[in-house]
Amino acid sequence: MANSIRGYVLTDIASHGVSEQNLIALQHDEEVEEISNWRRNWHSFSHNRPAVIGLIVLIGILLAAIFGPILSPYDTLTQDLGNRLQAPSWAHPMGTDELGRDSMTRILAGGRVSLGVAALATTVALTVGTTVGSIAGFWGGWVDNVLMRFTDLALSLPDLFLLILAASLLGPSFVTMVIIIGLVRWMNVARLVRGSFLTLREREFVLSARASGTRSRGIIFKHLLPNSLSPLIVAGTLGVASAIIAESTLSFLGLGLQPPASSWGTMLRNAQRVIFSTPWAAVFPGIMIFLTVVSVNFIGDGLRDVFDPRGTTLSKSRFQRRLQQLHDRYQPPQVVGQGNQVKPITSDRPSD
Repeated sequence: MANSIRGYVLTDIASHGVSEQNLIALQHDEEVEEISNWRRNWHSFSHNRPAVIGLIVLIGILLAAIFGPILSPYDTLTQDLGNRLQAPSWAHPMGTDELGRDSMTRILAGGRVSLGVAALATTVALTVGTTVGSIAGFWGGWVDNVLMRFTDLALSLPDLFLLILAASLLGPSFVTMVIIIGLVRWMNVARLVRGSFLTLREREFVLSARASGTRSRGIIFKHLLPNSLSPLIVAGTLGVASAIIAESTLSFLGLGLQPPASSWGTMLRNAQRVIFSTPWAAVFPGIMIFLTVVSVNFIGDGLRDVFDPRGTTLSKSRFQRRLQQLHDRYQPPQVVGQGNQVKPITSDRPSD
């Protein structure tokens, strides 16, 4: 929004007689300030202790999942029935499962599956929700009514019911998991984008773009969508956590990836039969789900604090004050008439 506001206000102040050289200097100052905004945002995020801890934990989980084949000497499918349900040891830090497979190797492999499904499903939800919300918020009228009533209808249905129904009809697979989780999570994104568009489309920089003949597509992609990225980033981050829970739920119910594929939810499903005799078979996958979801939520809360709309308002006010100071500096002094002189402020208290 800062770029759009800056362009509109600079055009307005240029019409009041400020020289081009001063405007160029002001633009340079604002470019420097925009860079400092990113530094200020990072400074704010880095001083949010839960968000930093969540980021460190999430990076550690991602690196462990990506480099799992290097970290573990075992294969995810290699069975050793002589070492079934072994307790954690130096050879198997997280024990073995009911078929003698190394649990740590399967947890790392399951992390790649669970995190991959969550990331791709969130991308699908953001794409569909942004498209629907943009159309409804920009054009409004009957288009907005139709799309929002359909969105409200989809929101009225339980998420778990839709997930189970879609998984039962389409069958369990990686692609199916991505599609059904993404298509169940887009509604809140659509309402978020619609609300942002309804607010922004009446702003001065959008009206100025309309008056200059900019097409609707240009207004959406150059002015409205860039100014709606902050809430989308927060929604996308928090959406990853809910997608991980959805994938684990489907896999636990037997509607996710099928053996011999591994995911955290699948490992929990297999461990429920031996949870009392070998509790570590369920503890370690559960800990991974817990740590990932909590760390993502901490990051989302930190980003929400950074992208607080009140910060945008304050930044806009500072920019307008600087423009007003520059405008006043280069205005010729006005002669104040005798009748317009300001009377000194006198106290109502009686003199001693």
